[in-house]
Amino acid sequence: MGTPAKNTICLWYDGDAEEAARFYAKTFPDSSVDAVHRAPGDYPSGRQGDVLTVEFTVMGIPCLGLNGGPAFKHSEAFSFQVATADQAETDRYWNAIVGNGGQESACGWCKDRWGLCWQITPIALTKAITGPDRVAAKRAFEAMMEMKKIDIAAIEAALRG
Repeated sequence: MGTPAKNTICLWYDGDAEEAARFYAKTFPDSSVDAVHRAPGDYPSGRQGDVLTVEFTVMGIPCLGLNGGPAFKHSEAFSFQVATADQAETDRYWNAIVGNGGQESACGWCKDRWGLCWQITPIALTKAITGPDRVAAKRAFEAMMEMKKIDIAAIEAALRG
């Protein structure tokens, strides 16, 4: 085992951290399940031998899934923001998350079946709303505000006016 990352994102799950980690590893590039650790003793929401933590990587970001029980839920206060190159990549990630028991939200946000939030954000959208032409940026922003999954062609049309 190598040196652990200095900073790891710890995500709390209610007993299904391994299932979530395996879904992320299957869905996203540069993602993997790196280790599964079982509890050395009983704990409030589990027993000795249950999966306690799962070390995994999501698009190069080290994470630790903690099976902490039902006390805490994920919220929109934390999300993974995924920069996508084109509509096909945007659709692939969005459809994988939403189609696996997740739910759509607004402006490129969705939630996976474990309650973790994702922003599936085309690079074209970020460039459009941060560009130097503030009038065009406002049009693109207003178009985004009407969307669930981001439609790059509609963003580009809004940019053009």
